[in-house]
Amino acid sequence: MSDSQHDSQIEEIASMILADKISLDEQDENKLKKYHDFAKKQFHLNEEPAAQIVNEAFLYLKLKGSDSADPLQNGDQFGAGFS
Repeated sequence: MSDSQHDSQIEEIASMILADKISLDEQDENKLKKYHDFAKKQFHLNEEPAAQIVNEAFLYLKLKGSDSADPLQNGDQFGAGFS
């Protein structure tokens, strides 16, 4: 898969998250199941890659919404593990 395809998939899931007005810190597996199931069906992914792309969509929205924070300097705010 190309980077542009991957980015497009992340943006598609991110759009769903925004439309549903779900918290960007949501941890409830029952609420996240919708996005995991969508990724599995729409993008033909297995469980782990589907969960990863959903997590990337949440991270993308958090980074996009930050006020010019440098993700390399402030990555721990987003749980990205950057240091």
